[in-house]
Amino acid sequence: MITVQATPYPYAFPPGKTALVVIDMQRDFIEPGGFGAALGNDVSRLLAIVPNVAALLALFRAKGWPVIHTREAHLPDLSDCPPAKIARGDASPRIGEVGPMGRLLVRGEAGNQIVPALAPLAGERVVDKPGKGMFWATGLHEVLQAEGISHLIFAGVTTEVCVQTSMREANDRGYDCLLITDATESYFAEFKAATIAMITAQGGIVGWAAPFAALEAAL
Repeated sequence: MITVQATPYPYAFPPGKTALVVIDMQRDFIEPGGFGAALGNDVSRLLAIVPNVAALLALFRAKGWPVIHTREAHLPDLSDCPPAKIARGDASPRIGEVGPMGRLLVRGEAGNQIVPALAPLAGERVVDKPGKGMFWATGLHEVLQAEGISHLIFAGVTTEVCVQTSMREANDRGYDCLLITDATESYFAEFKAATIAMITAQGGIVGWAAPFAALEAAL
């Protein structure tokens, strides 16, 4: 076991049974000129974590440990997108409509791709998820069980939406989860802080949190 100094107490994980999960580091959420920026968000906050996420990826790749990338993505005909999800938003472009980098949250569109600096390598699993959480309608839990994965280390965006949802789903399925605090981000600093506090409250009710340096030191 490898032990990381974390909040609320040290996080121990077994090599070979631990996967890195990089949530939704997509161009439309992160890059200037993408959908996130078009909505008036400060995407520089999300862009700033790219080096730390890249360092996490490099660490796992060097160890030969499994890596999972997710994208919030729908089929072109939107048959996997509930009408209630499409209807959300007021004046905002809706899912499936054309944004600055193609149709919003649609598989295959330019904006739906992971930013080049974090592009998946051959053999790394890429999960297109129709919901906020990585387990809903993806079959991922069954795959991870078959591979003996028991621990998940999380990075990505946004902290309070898809990252938190995926961690909560994972917690309910029995995985021990660690969030790397400087490899996740929100458009809103207060949302990130509140999410980390909720995740780690009450003895780690959802999981643990630690900066990348703590994981690096443990290795």
